[in-house]
Amino acid sequence: MSIRERMSGNEAVAFGIKQVNPDVMPAFPITPSTEIPQMVSTFIANGEIDTEFIPVESEHSSMSATIGASAAGARALTATSSCGLAFMWEELYIAASDRLPLVLCLVNRALTGPININCDHSDSMGARDSGWLQVYAENNQEAYDNFLMAYRVTEHKDVKLPMMVCQDGFITSHAVENINLLETETVRKFVGNYEPENYLLNSDMPMAIGPYANSPFYMETKMNQRLAMKNAKKVILDVCNEFAEISGRHYGFFEEYQLSDADYALVMIGSAAGTTKDAIDNLREAGIKAGLLKIRVFRPFPDEEIAAALKHVKVVAIMDRSEGFSATGGPIGAEVKAALYDAGADVIAVNYFYGIGGRDYTVEDAEAIYQELIEIGNGTKKPEQFKYIGLRK
Repeated sequence: MSIRERMSGNEAVAFGIKQVNPDVMPAFPITPSTEIPQMVSTFIANGEIDTEFIPVESEHSSMSATIGASAAGARALTATSSCGLAFMWEELYIAASDRLPLVLCLVNRALTGPININCDHSDSMGARDSGWLQVYAENNQEAYDNFLMAYRVTEHKDVKLPMMVCQDGFITSHAVENINLLETETVRKFVGNYEPENYLLNSDMPMAIGPYANSPFYMETKMNQRLAMKNAKKVILDVCNEFAEISGRHYGFFEEYQLSDADYALVMIGSAAGTTKDAIDNLREAGIKAGLLKIRVFRPFPDEEIAAALKHVKVVAIMDRSEGFSATGGPIGAEVKAALYDAGADVIAVNYFYGIGGRDYTVEDAEAIYQELIEIGNGTKKPEQFKYIGLRK
């Protein structure tokens, strides 16, 4: 039975953590993720869960302690945002290469500089090649659901990779929405107990984690990480199917909204998808075949699946909420274009940047983008790559 509740995204994730009751949570506060460890520490202080909370002196230390706890055999997690993730940089690669199934609750916020506390995806997109799985939420419900599924994926014997569970800072993290919670007993049965096969405190199986590996071994480590990332695709879909059975909510690599017959489509990640859906509804009423592909799983990147979903579209706008300073576009733009090219899809693809540093993205902005796609499709407008939406004149 589901429980109807009103919660912010941070509250929803913290409540999910309470239901899972992990073994260890080191954390250091940073806006806008601070509420997550704050709420979890309150649950612990009130005796509602028995997670070991470790206050540390920095984000680098919080990830270091999370790595140590996970390597020792504990179910561990931490939370951070923006510059906190950047401060963890070295440790991100260590966690992934050590194949540790830990979870990072990341509340997306723009990276400095200049200093900005609002939402964009520069923090997680900057870490996209660190070897972590990445899943993104459009709303508070998805933030909660994504966390509940995370350990089932990371702890799978064919994966053993850490995962970032991402949500948009302030937009979902602090906004209150109606959501449906699962019963705690249902959650714990779904997530299960963590019983690692190998861990540092297992006296019957001595092992090393994070040893020195020179050239005869390093490349094989990376190949094994790639294979695990590939394996994660099937595991993610399997876990999504199991979650649908207990929740009635269906997830996959991405969501297709009015996409099956669309001539013009947007591809994006996160909360702005909801704004775009409103624009699509308006355009559909006017007879314009607009659609959306909202990416949920960015790592592993579902290239073949995305290309197949977009192959019938005339023109697609790929929307990035972070800069890549690349001649081939933003992080999402470059990867979706490559997927379309590899699949031989005859689709005109245009890359846009929006919402950087928290800049507003409105229904009117989305409708204007679709209008540009129509003009590009009929040849009256030349595609302008890497255009900023909402840029001040």
